[in-house]
Amino acid sequence: MNTTWICLLLAFTQTALAWGQEVPQPTGQGPWYLQTSVYTRHFSPDPEHNNHQQLIGLEYHDTSGWLLGGATFLNSFDQRAYYAYGGRRYASADYPLYVKLTGGLLEGYHGKYQNKIPLNRYGIAPVVIPSLGTYYGPVAAELILLGFNAAMVTTGVRF
Repeated sequence: MNTTWICLLLAFTQTALAWGQEVPQPTGQGPWYLQTSVYTRHFSPDPEHNNHQQLIGLEYHDTSGWLLGGATFLNSFDQRAYYAYGGRRYASADYPLYVKLTGGLLEGYHGKYQNKIPLNRYGIAPVVIPSLGTYYGPVAAELILLGFNAAMVTTGVRF
């Protein structure tokens, strides 16, 4: 594993912990966030890779910044996958930016692709997913790091 990526991931998570504030909710808005994928890029492209994840996710955010969510998408090999998770959002006090760190269980890498993600036992693997987001009113966009393999851009709306 490349030490540069490990250092970047550690710096990313430390920044999230240092911010330590919740993302403000727009006035009159509730704590739900619905999102979809708009762009995916694999760091080492392969003809087998799918870059159209068709992600749909729903998250519940409480006022302290904690969240629970679930998502379904097509993984890198066109297999339907599911991610159930919890996490926390850390917001900048000065800019419309936030860092989100989630962790949970990922199901959906089967057959010859089972070993494409670490710790995938019986088709279910524990994962930690960091992301960087920005928002304008109820609309948000996030850059999500998918391990050391890919990055995804999502957009969504709070309601």
